[in-house]
Amino acid sequence: MGLQRVSIEKRDMGASLLFFRPLRAIGLMSGTSLDGIDAALLITDGRHVLACGPTSTLAYDEVMRSRLRSVLAGTGPVFLTARELTLRHAEIVGRLLAHTALDRREVDVIGFHGQTVLHRPDLRLTWQIGDGAALARMTGIDVVSDFRTADIDHGGEGAPLVPIYHAALARSLPERPIAVLNLGGVGNVTWIPSGENDGTSLLAFDTGPGNALIDDWVFRHTGHPLDQDGRLALAGRVDTEVLAALVENPYFDRPPPKSLDRDTFAPQRLLAQARGGRHAVLARLAADRGSRSLSLSDGAATLTAFTAVAVSCAVPHFPAPPTRWLVCGGGRHNPALMAALRQHLPVPVEPVEHVGWNGDALEAQAFAFLAVRALRGLPLTFPGTTGVSYPITGGILHSAHIPQDS
Repeated sequence: MGLQRVSIEKRDMGASLLFFRPLRAIGLMSGTSLDGIDAALLITDGRHVLACGPTSTLAYDEVMRSRLRSVLAGTGPVFLTARELTLRHAEIVGRLLAHTALDRREVDVIGFHGQTVLHRPDLRLTWQIGDGAALARMTGIDVVSDFRTADIDHGGEGAPLVPIYHAALARSLPERPIAVLNLGGVGNVTWIPSGENDGTSLLAFDTGPGNALIDDWVFRHTGHPLDQDGRLALAGRVDTEVLAALVENPYFDRPPPKSLDRDTFAPQRLLAQARGGRHAVLARLAADRGSRSLSLSDGAATLTAFTAVAVSCAVPHFPAPPTRWLVCGGGRHNPALMAALRQHLPVPVEPVEHVGWNGDALEAQAFAFLAVRALRGLPLTFPGTTGVSYPITGGILHSAHIPQDS
């Protein structure tokens, strides 16, 4: 997708709240699916999406994925991995600038999420690795990072962060309310009612697992990073006892806002909490190959069904039923998962491309949007999206300090 070249003046922090000048921003996202980095160019005033520009993806090789998995498991070299992660983010910024023929001075800000390695809002902890100051030096562009901490510090869950961007995109859609479902490593939903325009009436929360459980199951058994095209799940049979034991988790009855860590539903963690018959049933997911373990395809089918049922458990928490579900994130490419969602949800379930959005780049675009909002002092999160006590901005600005004659 091309981007019309627009002359954008550097940000004016004294501008009227009603007449913010548009900025050109790059958003960067490395999600819990551990598949790579997405980058996207956006022109926005922090309230409206004025233009969506080119995007780029840098896939992680198996060495990088293994490093990230080891850090998530608490055994890997955190600082070495964080440096490598930052270098790869700088690389994709360079690629995007080269592709668009933009000079670094023509980009006002980078929104840098980093890689989440710990998210425990119950302990008031969230940790995204990656060095925003170093990225600013490497790219010569100001960087906003650390989007979650302010929300956590003010009583919020620190997630999800993307709902205000969903709402900005949805302004042009006639049907409301709608639900926007992101299926990355973790699933999260944004419920957008009629007339929403400032974030205060949004409802958002994590639904449960996204792709993470399926990906980890397949990787553990085959060494492959995912269930390509849902083939394993489509060939398998759902173990209804295991599915019922998974859905018994009290998370699904908790009222939102609420959020999850990538490994909240990891089999070993669930087994540590389970007792009696439920423990024996869930052991079918945790056992190594053998008579007690589900087969590869049956496990994929069961975890795919669980992901979809977890999404359906969100519906009773909405103030009103959505007229449709729009799905973004990698999960929308999985035919088995999309079929399961359509089985368990009573209204149309469609990829976001059906309304003209870019489902692969949407989260990266969102962090460009959030970076501009942070520069403007606009709220990133709201009581209905994270449970924060009041609408609050966030992020830390790292200046590139470029000499004027360089």
